[in-house]
Amino acid sequence: MRIAFVCSDPGVPVFGSKGCSVHAQGVLGAFARAGAHVELFAARLGGEAPAELGGVVAHEHGVPVTKEPDAREVALMATNALVVAQILDRGPFDLVYERHALFAWAGVQAARQLGVPGVLEVNAPLVAEQAAHRVLVNRFAAEVGVRRSFAAASVIAAVSEPLRGWLEQCAEARGKVHVVANGVDPRRFPQAPAAGSRPFTIAFVGTLKPWHGLSTLTSAFARVRESVPDARLLVIGDGPGREGLEAELAAFGLEGAARLTGAVEPDQVGRLLADADVTVAPYPASADHYFSPLKVVEGLATGLPLVASRIGELPELVRDGQTGVLCVPGDPVDFANALVALAHDPARRARIGAAGRGWVLRERTWERVADRILAAAEVPA
Repeated sequence: MRIAFVCSDPGVPVFGSKGCSVHAQGVLGAFARAGAHVELFAARLGGEAPAELGGVVAHEHGVPVTKEPDAREVALMATNALVVAQILDRGPFDLVYERHALFAWAGVQAARQLGVPGVLEVNAPLVAEQAAHRVLVNRFAAEVGVRRSFAAASVIAAVSEPLRGWLEQCAEARGKVHVVANGVDPRRFPQAPAAGSRPFTIAFVGTLKPWHGLSTLTSAFARVRESVPDARLLVIGDGPGREGLEAELAAFGLEGAARLTGAVEPDQVGRLLADADVTVAPYPASADHYFSPLKVVEGLATGLPLVASRIGELPELVRDGQTGVLCVPGDPVDFANALVALAHDPARRARIGAAGRGWVLRERTWERVADRILAAAEVPA
């Protein structure tokens, strides 16, 4: 089987360390381990390929050199013709898999021309996200491009059930959408060891941004320390919210009880989580609900219990009281109570953690993700 993997998003360095990069590498690796010949057509490679992806043939078509937003959008649209030509030249392929990007439709268009399935992976409502958080000059052209890519795709893989609901409102996507959530590489996340004599440690993994609920985290941690005085906080990741997080910890007098690692390579996260007893995902009620939280699945893979907000996909990921504990979004008291209860009950932590890890290994490996993609596209594995 020959698969073309297309990623024309300049913000996704496929061989980088961002969450989107980990996702791309996970799917690429699963396709390769299934025995497929995989060729990557990417705007940005972001470095050397990991050793396990050494067999992937990579083509980098580059990013627009202009920094002007309007000219950049025009250049992104013009790139589609180049990428289509590259795919057709390197073909034939049995499947084209494209990560949805603004002003990009080359992968699914090439699939149409080749007469093979074209799978479009959608991670977010990109037009609304770009307009709200970055710069979008030509919204009309962006929306036309989105509809064009949805219409050309034979299968649309949404990363969450809420995102499926949004996609089904688009006429061009209706009837094509399958939920294919994020996966995990268990080799990177071995079973966390028993706590032993170390202090109870709460771990947060992710980019430090407001929609990750950092204020809820610090307030909950302060309350936990009232009942578990030696409790520790481990924050794995970096981002624009770091300064505010440090200030809030200092305001509670907790800077000495927290360790902030900064940005780390993806293959280091599992090792760092070996020093934790529980992971948290304290998303606020105002957070967008379409995401499929990669770091949550990775935390579950280590066998650590998860305490998370009851929003979005999380109630599907977590069976409350069995594979984790769900709390009221943005409520530090509820989070603190859940964490204190787990701190005082190591047996319950072990039971919940084992159940979560077992579920991830059965249902959420990248191999299972690839199987679902191929089944949706009706391509034999």
